[in-house]
Formats: sequence, C-alpha cells, structure tokens
Amino acid sequence: MLPKLSVLDSWISTGTPAEFVAAILRLGAQRVSAYVCFANVHMVVEAQQDPGFRQILDNAALVAPDGSPVAAALHRLNPGSTPQPRVAGMDLLPALLEAAAHSGQSVYFYGTTEEVLAAIVARARRELPTLRIAGTCSPPFRPLTPEEDAAEVAAINATDPDLVFVALGCPRQERWMAAHQGRIRACMLGVGQAFPVYAGLERRLPVWARKLWLEWAYRLWLEPRRLWRRYLLTNSRFMYLVARRVTAQLVGRPLPRPVA
Repeated sequence: MLPKLSVLDSWISTGTPAEFVAAILRLGAQRVSAYVCFANVHMVVEAQQDPGFRQILDNAALVAPDGSPVAAALHRLNPGSTPQPRVAGMDLLPALLEAAAHSGQSVYFYGTTEEVLAAIVARARRELPTLRIAGTCSPPFRPLTPEEDAAEVAAINATDPDLVFVALGCPRQERWMAAHQGRIRACMLGVGQAFPVYAGLERRLPVWARKLWLEWAYRLWLEPRRLWRRYLLTNSRFMYLVARRVTAQLVGRPLPRPVA
C-alpha cells in the first residue's frame, strides 16, 4: 500500500491520483476484504475528537486526502515530505470505473437513492460499455435489522464484485465499511457525494475554483441548513488545530513517525 503521514493524529495515505488508482485495483484483484476512506476536513476532525472513529481510519487500507486543506496539511505538518495533491473521491470514481473497465474488474454501487443509482448505471453503460456492473442497492434510510443486513451482505457477495462503492454519508459509510470488513469479499470505497456528481444530478465547480479551495463554499450554498454548522465549526477547529501543531513543531515538539 501507499505510505502514510500524520495529520492531527490520523494517518493519511500519500501518492498521486494514478498511484491511488493502481493501489485500489490491486486490492480489488487480490479480492481482499478491505476498505478505502476519502478524508476531508470533517472526517479528520471527527477522528481527532472520537478515538473510535480514528481507529476506523487507522484500519483502512488507504485513506486518501480528499480535501485540499488535508492535502496541504500533510506537507505542512510533515517537513521534508513531497507536496501532496488532493485525491478527491469525486475525481477518483470516474477514473476507477474507467480503469476497472480496462482491467475487467466488476463494480457494485451501494447507497444513496434508486434515482441516483439508475443515473450512475446509465452513464457508466453509455461511456464504458465494457464495464462489468455487478449490481446496485439503495438501502433504507434507517438502521437495518441484523436479518436485513445479513441479506444485503449475501446479495452483494452473490454478485462477486471486485470493488464496492459506498455512498452513505460521513461518518456512516466509514463505520459501515469497517463493520463489514471480513464479511464483504471485496474492496469497499466510501465515496459519498461522488455518486450524485457522477450521475450528473449535481454540478461541480470549475477546476480553477477547486484549486482556490472554494468547493466547500459551493457545497454550503447548495445545502446551507445541513452544512453551515459543520463548515463553521469544523473548518475553524481544523485550522486552529493545524496552527497549534505547526507552532509545536517550531518549538521542537517531536512529530509522529510515518508508517508504510
């Protein structure tokens, strides 16, 4: 797997988008029951406050720096490291589908709504006719009973996918993947908002605006009532914690060692 560096006590994987695609395809080819997280500011702060959630990130095979601030913090908090590009789930989903089509790996889509899933399948079949779509599932928006969960796991495994893309929202999708490691015989990827974007039901900002770290503002504009508290409090806390770590570095506080 790719090397990891620490951001606020969470271990984030490093590498180019192409290296992440290759590593994920290797997990799929090996049929390893593993999971991949895409860490934005919200997820890193959640892990910093909740040791149980931090353990979920630590157990992930890969933790991609989904947010630009997280990617920037990787380099800033680990002196001597190579500048890290953002590796967003919204960008990696189409790249992975294209790579899976070329390599013959099959994919499964779990989460969100039937409307979104239908639009995803329609686009994938139109643009990637050789892609093997093993199946889709839109679970109820409530906790499943043990019997329902067992039935869904059996249904996913029956289709024998290599990659399972999961969109349940953070941190629910990360907890779901961790709970199903060892039960679902595939590599699971928590890509969240990438589903409606790939489906064409939600637009993204232009590349130039993303490079200016404005995607959070666009998401806030789309869903102000749901996201205002998260962005106001979480983003502020992230910046405060990073600044505190940088200050600690300047006065000689030891840093966590990177792991392979």
